[in-house]
Amino acid sequence: MPLKRLSQLAVPIGIVMIVVMLVVPLPAMLLDLLIALNITVALLVLMTAMFVRGPLDFAAFPAVILVMTLFRLALNVSATRLVLLDGFAGKVIDTFGHFVVGGSLIVGLIVFSILLVIQFVVITNGAGRVAEVGARFTLDAMPGKQMAIDADLNSGLIDEDEARRRRAQVHAEADFYGAMDGASKFVKGDAIAAIVITLVNLIGGFAVGVGQLGMPFGEAVTTYSLLSIGDGLVSQIPALLLSVATGLIVTRATGESDMGSDIMRQMTANRMPLRIAGFAALTLCLIPGLPKIPFMLAGGLMLVASSRIKEEPEPEEEAPATTTFATADTPELLAAEIQVDPLGLELSADLIDLVDPSTGGDLLERVKSLRRKIATDLGIVAPPVRTRDNPQLPSRTYAIMLFGIEVARGEAPPGTVLAIGDFLGSLPGEATREPVFGLEARWIPAALRSQAELSGATVVDRASVITTHLAEVVTQNAAQLLGREDVRMLTDVVKRSHPVVVEELTPTVLSLGEIQRVLQQLLDEGVSIRDLVRIYEALSLQATRTKDLDPLVDAARRALGAAIAAPYLVDKVLHVITFEPQIEQRILESLRPSEHGHSIALDPETSQTLLTNLAQMVTTVENRNLRPVLVCAPQLRAAVHRLVHPIVPRLAVLSYQELLGAEQIRSEGIVGADVPLAVTA
Repeated sequence: MPLKRLSQLAVPIGIVMIVVMLVVPLPAMLLDLLIALNITVALLVLMTAMFVRGPLDFAAFPAVILVMTLFRLALNVSATRLVLLDGFAGKVIDTFGHFVVGGSLIVGLIVFSILLVIQFVVITNGAGRVAEVGARFTLDAMPGKQMAIDADLNSGLIDEDEARRRRAQVHAEADFYGAMDGASKFVKGDAIAAIVITLVNLIGGFAVGVGQLGMPFGEAVTTYSLLSIGDGLVSQIPALLLSVATGLIVTRATGESDMGSDIMRQMTANRMPLRIAGFAALTLCLIPGLPKIPFMLAGGLMLVASSRIKEEPEPEEEAPATTTFATADTPELLAAEIQVDPLGLELSADLIDLVDPSTGGDLLERVKSLRRKIATDLGIVAPPVRTRDNPQLPSRTYAIMLFGIEVARGEAPPGTVLAIGDFLGSLPGEATREPVFGLEARWIPAALRSQAELSGATVVDRASVITTHLAEVVTQNAAQLLGREDVRMLTDVVKRSHPVVVEELTPTVLSLGEIQRVLQQLLDEGVSIRDLVRIYEALSLQATRTKDLDPLVDAARRALGAAIAAPYLVDKVLHVITFEPQIEQRILESLRPSEHGHSIALDPETSQTLLTNLAQMVTTVENRNLRPVLVCAPQLRAAVHRLVHPIVPRLAVLSYQELLGAEQIRSEGIVGADVPLAVTA
């Protein structure tokens, strides 16, 4: 029989034989062999658990626990049958009952009880708790891990095969810890069963020996009780090994090598702990009455081990640069110095604690995480944010730079948190406004955070304020941050999974520069470009008819469908603002073609009145915690966006054809050029 076929049948046949053992008597010699096999396999499982690098390397462990537990219980049943029928259950059990515990029932009971306490109270309970918590945390972390995988995939850091492998690993990890949570109950139940079986054997042995066979009480104790204790000890040794293996598996974190190597490397990485432990052991020799030799040997061993450890030398401070003036003037260095960072964050001197890990500052880590969020939301890979101090900034001030130009500035006073809400008058601090949404806020002492939260305010730490502000700036300027190289990188990512789509589009139909203009326009209109496959498919069809910007953008928007309106839905309800029919007709008649698409040529007074009314209406609707969109005819949408965006940049402009996915469309107002503001309730 082939080895592969044999391995497939070994476990099913073994389980069937275990069931047979429960009902068919076994000879004592065969029982000895099976007990030896049980102990050996338990030891094998323990060694396997110690040498795996991660829990998933032993994914079959929960099933192994069940099979081994069933096998051990079947051996208990067979041994009990032989003990009660023949007064003899093989050499192994007899040896454990007489030699291992010295033939003493009291010693045997004590040793058996200690093993049960170690297994049941210490190891099994701890492993069960760790498995339960591990399963809960693993399930709670699944959405975040899936989002991280999707973000890496969308940003081009991994391909589809790697993403599929990681998703499978996440599911396998969740399944494993869920199975371990249940398997730990088997181990705990096995310990309880050992107690019950031993008590039944003791009582049954007395009953058979004294009542059925007429043995004297002492002889019955010698014969049956010691055999029952021997049976219990024989079963508890592999049970203890399996419990230890369970604890090792559920407490094992994924590492680069096996557990033994990790433990020895980490415990001997520094000589100072070994020296302290060695000198402490030698100091104990000074206590009167304590034996000197054991502590001297232990302390000496620690000191010898510490002397053989080679620590890595600490990095020396870099010497001052001695570069000559000729070297400093090389074209390469000068070119590197004049490079402009696409995105930068400058901090005043008193805000350096936000980026200092030694004081708990995590701003740099949050800024790094921001790139992943931008990739998930917008579909672009934002450039790295260069964070540095600027002594010229006023105290407690930060500035956000875009291509070397300051585009936003805010404050983050040290020792404070930002409380946002309507009723902040009772809180001490400095009144301000939240930098992104302009909400009323107050910088309050960090010690009053709990008090502010109890009063109903939303409390945000300084790093979160800066990160949120930076995210808003990146979102508003995403079109400028999408460079030609970024488009090429995104196109290469699409080409790996959908090569035909890219081959039909570029370079024969549209160049990378023309694709960049379309993607930049979509980002400028607040549309995510994550779904590049559908965007490229729409562009390849539309570009055969025209290469004008507006038709290409409209084709891409139509391909995205319901994804256009989805960010603005609140419980499947879309809140819209529309133009008066007369105004919409006047806008349509005033359309004029230009180099950058159609523009609206209304007279200045009408345009100013229209935009003022629109801005007031948007503010009124937003004060009701709603996020409105402006809806107009499809042929007007692009031109209306160009007119409205400079005045109300946060307002999205949609066409009537893009109101997909909304179960209900609720009008929040109608904008006119010569009528007062009208808002519906």
